[in-house]
Amino acid sequence: MLIRSAATALTLALALPAFAPTAFAQDAATETTDVQVLPDIALGAEDAPVTIIEYASFTCGHCANFHSENWPKLKAEYVDTGKVRFIQRDVYFDQVGLWAGMLARCGGDDKYYAVSDMLFDEQKKWLAGGSGDEIATNLRKIGLKAGMTEDQMTACWDDGAKAEQLIATFQKNATADEIDATPTFIIAGETVSNRPWDDMKEIIEAKLDEAGE
Repeated sequence: MLIRSAATALTLALALPAFAPTAFAQDAATETTDVQVLPDIALGAEDAPVTIIEYASFTCGHCANFHSENWPKLKAEYVDTGKVRFIQRDVYFDQVGLWAGMLARCGGDDKYYAVSDMLFDEQKKWLAGGSGDEIATNLRKIGLKAGMTEDQMTACWDDGAKAEQLIATFQKNATADEIDATPTFIIAGETVSNRPWDDMKEIIEAKLDEAGE
């Protein structure tokens, strides 16, 4: 999915009609100056020789395809074996994507990747709602399956300060890394566009060789 700039995406996200699960969207300020930037949530060994950052949107079909087809291979062959430390950074094209991102973080850092996987696995299903209320209901079903309570999800979506932090984090990171499409990967400092697994694996292996692995 193409994105003209982080600032453009931020403007689009905040300009869309509000059909949030709750009313927090109106509280998310468009000014992100001095708003806390949140730390990355990493997966894998801290001392892994190669770090891969993925910029992904929960409403991006290509991102869902990557997580269905290539992510299991990447995780099994490189993350689980201690060769790669993986970081997913959310990109918000729209308010629906922002709400999904807030849900992913609602259960805490330990559950982020599990909920993220569910959001990508069931993307077509939860996005199929014909209205904001239906999409919200679908997202709540995912949260419930992840062990969250209704009150917990409502509190997360009502957290305007966290919405501001997520938007500020997205804007700063995506701008600094000059991200213009999702999914985009930064493999050991090199920006890599979405590509077939064999091509990506070749790049990872080359980076591991450079690191002496």
